[in-house]
Amino acid sequence: MSEHYFSPTSATDASRLPLTARLAGAERDLVTSRAVFSARGLDKATAVLLDRLDTLAPVPAGARILDLGCGWGPIALSAALLHPDAEVWAVDVSERAREVTAENAERLGLQVHVAAPDDVPSELLFDTIWSNPPIRIGKQELHDLLLRWCGRLSAPGTAGLVVGRNLGADPLAAWLDGQLPGRTVQKVASAKGFRILEVGPREEG
Repeated sequence: MSEHYFSPTSATDASRLPLTARLAGAERDLVTSRAVFSARGLDKATAVLLDRLDTLAPVPAGARILDLGCGWGPIALSAALLHPDAEVWAVDVSERAREVTAENAERLGLQVHVAAPDDVPSELLFDTIWSNPPIRIGKQELHDLLLRWCGRLSAPGTAGLVVGRNLGADPLAAWLDGQLPGRTVQKVASAKGFRILEVGPREEG
């Protein structure tokens, strides 16, 4: 099988490459590596999500935040920068991505829990999920991924997902809305060909 950014391990050169990215309102000097998603910089979808966090439910004080599919860490790092009282988790199937995210968190003096999906303690629930999900892993795999992690939201918890309009954002929102009992999934923003979808809190009753 050919190697993808969502492959668990990589045989490509592991050397680090310098990366400058604007996160939480300031330029940050970071590192990246080959075989990590969007290794050349902040990808358009993630940039849209980070630019429109104001359209999502406010993050509660002391929240546990999950960046699902962290890549080199822009969402997790932003979460830790914007919410220093939060417990931030960065999850990715790629070992290389996890290593780079951990290095970037250390460079910025941030505490981020970086883990493989199966290494996240099963009892943990999340108050906030922010994600640019790996759409290209395949439809069934994507569905399984989203149901798995949306199922880890606390009752009042919410998730913000950025998905390309031409990659099926609208049908994905409709499908997910029908799969999560008690939660409403809706489009809250649209920019540059991307939709921001929000999974709402679980309604009582």
